[in-house]
Amino acid sequence: VVGSGIAGLSYALRVADHGKVAIVTKDVAHEGSTRYAQGGICAVLDASDSVESHISDTVVAGDFLCDLRAVKMVCSEGAAAVLELVDMGAEFTRSSSGDLHLTREGGHEHKRIVHAADMTGREIERVLVEKALAHPNIQFYENHFATDLVTVQEGDATRCVGIDVVERATNKDIRFVSAVTMLASGGAGHIYPNTTNPVVATGDGIAIAARAKAHIANMEFMQFHPTSLYVEPDENAAVSRESVFLITEAVRGEGGLLYNAAGERFMPKYDSRLELAPRDVVARSIDDQLKKYGDKCVYLDITHKPAEEIMEHFPNIAAHLQHSLGLDITKDRIPVVPAMHYTCGGVKTGLKGDTSLPGLYATGEVAYTGLHGANRLASNSLLEGLVYSIKAASASTKYVETNARQSTSLFENAAEEFYSREVSIPPEDPKAVKYALNVLMNLRRKLQATMWENAGIVRSNTRLLDAMEQVKRLRMELEAISAEVDIHSLATIDCELKVEHFELLNLFTVSELVVVSAMMRKESRGLHFTTDYPYKVEGERRPTVINTPLKSARKKIRRKLTLNRSGIGRELAQ
Repeated sequence: VVGSGIAGLSYALRVADHGKVAIVTKDVAHEGSTRYAQGGICAVLDASDSVESHISDTVVAGDFLCDLRAVKMVCSEGAAAVLELVDMGAEFTRSSSGDLHLTREGGHEHKRIVHAADMTGREIERVLVEKALAHPNIQFYENHFATDLVTVQEGDATRCVGIDVVERATNKDIRFVSAVTMLASGGAGHIYPNTTNPVVATGDGIAIAARAKAHIANMEFMQFHPTSLYVEPDENAAVSRESVFLITEAVRGEGGLLYNAAGERFMPKYDSRLELAPRDVVARSIDDQLKKYGDKCVYLDITHKPAEEIMEHFPNIAAHLQHSLGLDITKDRIPVVPAMHYTCGGVKTGLKGDTSLPGLYATGEVAYTGLHGANRLASNSLLEGLVYSIKAASASTKYVETNARQSTSLFENAAEEFYSREVSIPPEDPKAVKYALNVLMNLRRKLQATMWENAGIVRSNTRLLDAMEQVKRLRMELEAISAEVDIHSLATIDCELKVEHFELLNLFTVSELVVVSAMMRKESRGLHFTTDYPYKVEGERRPTVINTPLKSARKKIRRKLTLNRSGIGRELAQ
């Protein structure tokens, strides 16, 4: 299991009664996107609510690109899955009557968000990590970085039989050979300069699956959270790789209002749902305000609500803003800007988490299940990871029983191939390592700037083509520097360099997937907005699937683009 968030841990706990489970996690066990989820997790638990309403809200937020089978499954089975977390010991916020307190977020018609104040993800992660650590069949491998899937050919089919990883403490390469590999490694927020994602979210799972030729879908749909905390940049400070601080959707759900720098409430100009419109609408509205007036941020104001109510619902946000900026959210407006928040596309799966590669499953943000469509409904992400992990556990257990145990030789061959590798260790060269690290970090910043400028909230065919060409040039720069200082050899003596190199390769791969997918869609829908095709087109209402090697897909796009920039995009590939 690659990843230790709600998706990976839920899956591990369910399959651990059927065999030994290794949880490989890039950082410590509790680090990942789940831990930072403030708002909550959806569940239809109120008598006035209904599964049908949750389904409708999900489909509308997804701009009618959702797979209805996935939506029905998650919404109908969500309540039982959430109540199971309660039975496991999750301490969610309760009302004065003792029932679970339900709040409402943007895009929801009813109050159906179960939460633990404004630290829901941290509470869920606490319970699941405790349970997993206590299970005798589960072993954690913390600070182990997955570099590639292990695949073998079985006739015409490619089959996954494990993963290669780097043990960060020793810089040792390790191969895990397994009957089933579950990707639960999260999203790819760090292809952009500003993201609410933790630093580990560099698209590793999506990238290694793409390199193994697994099918990838809907990567053009990158969700920008409308309200991340804006902090005035320090021109003299070193460039930070830390995530920005998220101001949860629930602040608007509880009555927070958006104002521009001139003090004008602007959402009435854009959508009848006002501040409770889906995230893509609110993010584009803020982006439009910033560009129209040249402002650096807009303001989220909840000061009109009772102070005790604000502090009860948002104690973590209040404490963070008081400590970091000296702001009192019961009296002061909160400066906010959009930031990359969630990857709606990913490794394409069926209803049981199965991918196009036998032996490989995916769940959580790394996966494209069809639930989110063109835009994720608030607080559906934790629920998706939970429900799909339950489905995948059952399906993968059956897969092991019917397939894996008949193929012992495949696993033995994979292990022998790894141990037969020869690795030469060069002499230590600290100056060369430092130089290479600086180059890689600079390339990362250039890539992030390219993606924000050309493939961010508002896109065009010209900008997307520019992004494709710039990413290609940056890749060539990486290849040149790799040859100049022999990064591959240096990486055998410096783990930081090795991880930085692999992360950059993964960021390149995911960035190309986003750009190619965006160029394939000739309409605007949900999170994908292009000025060349500003309207929805019914004939385009289908997933964008990349089922050929990325290099081939990229070449096909280039061939079908007119070279005349004034007519760019009129011959994009279907």
